[in-house]
Amino acid sequence: MIHWHLECSGCAHRESGDARATVCPTCGQPFLVRYDVAFPSRDALGGRWDMWRYAPVLPIGELETPVSLGEGLTPLHDVPALADQLGVARVWVKDEGLNPTASFKARGMSAAVTRARSNGVAGLVAPTAGNAGAALAAYGAAAGLPVRVYAPRTTPRPILETIAVFGAELELVDGHIGDAGKLARAFASESGYFDVSTLREPYRIEGKKTMGIELAEQLGWRLPTHIVYPTGGGTGLIGMWKVFAEMHEAGWLDPSLPLPRMVVAQAVGCAPIVRAHEAQADHATPWVDPVTYASGLRVPAPLGDRLILRALRESHGDAVAVSEEAIRAATGRLAALTGVDAAPEGGCALAVAESLAAAGRLSESAEVVLFNTGSGASYRT
Repeated sequence: MIHWHLECSGCAHRESGDARATVCPTCGQPFLVRYDVAFPSRDALGGRWDMWRYAPVLPIGELETPVSLGEGLTPLHDVPALADQLGVARVWVKDEGLNPTASFKARGMSAAVTRARSNGVAGLVAPTAGNAGAALAAYGAAAGLPVRVYAPRTTPRPILETIAVFGAELELVDGHIGDAGKLARAFASESGYFDVSTLREPYRIEGKKTMGIELAEQLGWRLPTHIVYPTGGGTGLIGMWKVFAEMHEAGWLDPSLPLPRMVVAQAVGCAPIVRAHEAQADHATPWVDPVTYASGLRVPAPLGDRLILRALRESHGDAVAVSEEAIRAATGRLAALTGVDAAPEGGCALAVAESLAAAGRLSESAEVVLFNTGSGASYRT
């Protein structure tokens, strides 16, 4: 069993690992899970065939059973046709749309709901741009905990129907996810429900970091040169960058090889991280009137902005925004070339890779992983 504590990402404040923590009470920044001992060797990985095969490096008690629906172990597709198109050595597509509730959000919610149940919460609440709400509803049902979800009315109808199917209480909101977040926090304060909004609790990152461990294992314990990640709240990118450092320190990766360059993919109608990166800022300012068909990217003020931008600086990464037309076209190309039922967020990742290649910002030796974070079926009515 690995022991952990919580450490503020913005100041020196710490909390114990069993604290029911949200954001830092001192500076308002997110907490990160920090482990009190080094990672064990890779030989400690379990025999499970889901995300929890990585339990030895996740925050879970020795006798604890995770709240699991079989999340993780998603396919990594090698796509030579895309490599030829982009003029690079290799391209893989990591298809997170095959997770329970059809998105990568299952990983984070599995970890977050496991810890919340252990802490004896009365219920769970979160705002959503879509997929997070569906995942929370499913994992709350699996844990036997009541769930309330606040979602913009513009959320794709299939996702809203999924939330309702799992018995969650669904509240539709006029506005964007930031407006939904205000209502969720107010409800948490008055009801005693635990707020599992993006980065308002520290464990969704730990679930999302398993994408990075899994990617390394699928590639024979090495990593690509570039990871193009569709970025709304950014927990997946933050989690992967965190675990790459943890694996490097534990000797799970060849120390002579560089870590990947992290690339943020956003839509021109909501690109707060791209704008901040281009300005070489350490934080992002809220995006006014966010508009994009890719609902998972419609996050105007990500709480993890500093952590995302830090990962870009440390990895010598990049950030690009593309048009709605480019996203739609690339989503179709991605599906037709790979057989992956790509969500528009995945299409955004491909469009950004194409933009980088056209600008000469990917070398011929580049090995690129594109993340498709959800299923295209979630967008079809």
